[in-house]
Amino acid sequence: MVNVTDCLYRVVVLMILQSLVAESAVIYNVLSFGAKPNGTTDSTQAFVDAWSAACASNDSSTISVPKGRYLLPSAIKFSGDKCKTLDITFQIDGTLIASSDYRILGQANNWLSFERVTGVSIIGGTLDAKGTALWACKLAASTGCPNGATSLRFTNSKNISINGLTSLNSQMFHIVVNGCQDVYIRGVKVNAAGNSPNTDGIHVQLSRNVAIFNTSIKTGDDCVSIGPGMKDLWVEQISCGPGHGISIGSLAKDLEEEGVQNVTVRNAIFKGTQNGLRIKSWPRPSSGFVQGVQFIDAVMLNVQNPIVIDQNYCPRNINCPAQASGVKISDVLYRNIQGTSGRAVA
Repeated sequence: MVNVTDCLYRVVVLMILQSLVAESAVIYNVLSFGAKPNGTTDSTQAFVDAWSAACASNDSSTISVPKGRYLLPSAIKFSGDKCKTLDITFQIDGTLIASSDYRILGQANNWLSFERVTGVSIIGGTLDAKGTALWACKLAASTGCPNGATSLRFTNSKNISINGLTSLNSQMFHIVVNGCQDVYIRGVKVNAAGNSPNTDGIHVQLSRNVAIFNTSIKTGDDCVSIGPGMKDLWVEQISCGPGHGISIGSLAKDLEEEGVQNVTVRNAIFKGTQNGLRIKSWPRPSSGFVQGVQFIDAVMLNVQNPIVIDQNYCPRNINCPAQASGVKISDVLYRNIQGTSGRAVA
């Protein structure tokens, strides 16, 4: 079955190394770069300048965000291309807030994005994307609603740690891990309304060696979604609800698609969710696959569809491909799944 020993070993080593370097890090306080913790002054440039200073250092660096509310109204990209140090910690004791006008951020793909970084840690803090107005626009089927932005995204990065972060009311996905290696997520809290559209809690894809521990997710879409190209994923002690459960997929969006392999989900609790443990693929040809999955020790409390493998996935039944699924699913284990179903068929 699933071999995750290497994954766990690597993330534990990552934790130890990050704790050691944090003790001797050079500190860059965003207040020193002009940030204002009043919730009304745009502090974007201060965060950009603090990142640039930390990147230019040869030493381990900590970007300190003291208590308060910091307005970051538009998208910020933190790039690792010019970084000399491979150890940067964001110590966030305050709250980062988006603009109350959802159109300002809504046109961007991401709010806070990290690209090609190594050794970045985010500790504590709250991200408040103020997505409720955009959700209302979408739910009312109004014209002109922007797609919205993912709150936090890591792309093509490695040795990443997110510990104790809270994400509120994201416009779209809360946290995305894309094309990354050796990622450790622990103690994260995600909170959005049960009817908030496309607000996946944590989405991982095209990545390797990712571990998610002790996380609580309340949202309007998948609590954890696992996309193509995910290998060696460990998820443990997850509370999900409201939400659409933990989902592998949807897969088969493309004919040429990487598979999902070596996934373990342990000690998950689902409360009033639409689904529990789900694998879903569109009904069309694809080179994708799902192999080596373990769902162990899960509790379902009034879950509509506790266990789902859907190879005819087509939400809202609009423009369905209506072909045979090409995604091969094999070596899947369900063990000690118990609780109550919200429907007659579990």
